[in-house]
Formats: sequence, structure tokens, C-alpha cells
Amino acid sequence: MIGLAGMFALLDRRFLAVAQIMVSGGEVVVLSMLTILTVNAKLENLPFEPNKYKWILFSTILVLPITLLIYRSTTALYQSFSTMETISSKIVGKLLFSNWVLPFEIVSILLLTAMVGAIVIARKDTTKVEENS
Repeated sequence: MIGLAGMFALLDRRFLAVAQIMVSGGEVVVLSMLTILTVNAKLENLPFEPNKYKWILFSTILVLPITLLIYRSTTALYQSFSTMETISSKIVGKLLFSNWVLPFEIVSILLLTAMVGAIVIARKDTTKVEENS
């Protein structure tokens, strides 16, 4: 969806690009809320995890480079925009499709895997094994 906003920006349709970004932001919020609602997080449904804090530390170390990448991309984007005299949506579209494609794709894959993982964890096993007596 952000890619579509970039296409609108390349076509010099500022309103459509901004509207598309706003719709994409709302879409992420709604999808996140639906994922949270599908998770049945009761205490008796949670597994026993003796190494929980080790996994938290491992996950933090794993996510830290992505966080730094996002931070560096937002600060570099601000610096590149502050040096320009005028900013048109065509320039923003070209930057999004040339220099900043990878951070957007990484974040989208990260969100998708987090939501799929939450749904898989929350899904109850509905198949029952019949025992022969």
C-alpha cells in the first residue's frame, strides 16, 4: 500500500499519495487489533517457559539491528530533505522507490510474521483423536 502511495507521488498526485498513506496506517492499526483479539491469552493457555528471559534477550538482540536500521533511515531521510530547497512529491516518490525500499519491505515482513505467529500460537487444536475401546 505504501508502494501505491509512492506511485501516486511519482505521478504528482499529492492528495492521493497522502490519503493512501493514511489508509495504510489505519490498515496496520486495524490488522494489529484483530490479531490481538484473536489471541486467547488466558493464563492456563500459556505454556510453561523456563527460559523465558533468555528468549527475551535473544529477541532483543535480534530486533536491535532492525530498530537501528529504521532509526538511521528516518534520520537520513530528514537530513536529505532538510538540504533540499523545495520538496515535491515526485522527489519523495523517487527516494522511496530508490533508497528506502528495503526498510519498508523489512518492516512489512516483520509485521506479517509477528501477526501470523500470534495467530498460530493462539489457535486451539480443534481436531480430536478418537480412541478405540
